[in-house]
Amino acid sequence: MKQIAVQPYYKIERELNSTGQHYLTDEREMVLYEDRLITHRREFSLKDVFDMSYRRLGAGEGLFYLHTSKGVFSYTIRHDPSRFMLAFQENEQLKQHMRTR
Repeated sequence: MKQIAVQPYYKIERELNSTGQHYLTDEREMVLYEDRLITHRREFSLKDVFDMSYRRLGAGEGLFYLHTSKGVFSYTIRHDPSRFMLAFQENEQLKQHMRTR
């Protein structure tokens, strides 16, 4: 399937060892395809994705919410997801148009 859009996100993981605790930032990508959306650990069929939303937290960071039939999943992002969300909406509209033909 064709890749439509990519949204970077990140996860901060805490690591404990003998020298103390350290925080690691793991940069990841959410990839939108014509029929599915893939994150680092999950894959969603677009049939199960209802909506996407974004809440800005300040300093360019925010929380991206993926609303699915399995619940709402949140991802911490540094870049405005408007283009990614628009690509999702346009893809959904195109699929709807194809079904009604």
